[in-house]
Amino acid sequence: MANSPFRAKLSDILVDISWGNLSKTYFGKSPSWLYHKLDGIDGNGGEGGFSEEELSQFKGALCDLADRIRRVADSL
Repeated sequence: MANSPFRAKLSDILVDISWGNLSKTYFGKSPSWLYHKLDGIDGNGGEGGFSEEELSQFKGALCDLADRIRRVADSL
């Protein structure tokens, strides 16, 4: 995985989440789509990153995943 400022923010959880599954579940996109977004590139190799709407959706996905994990932990 490439080093990008965005990935640096995710460093604490980067290897603990299935990013491909997150991409499919929350965006309906391929894993490579999300990996490119995390690296700040578009599908053609140019600069891309997340739009404001996508970033909001990404934050929501992480919060939803955190909530789901908490519910499972609380049920144990």
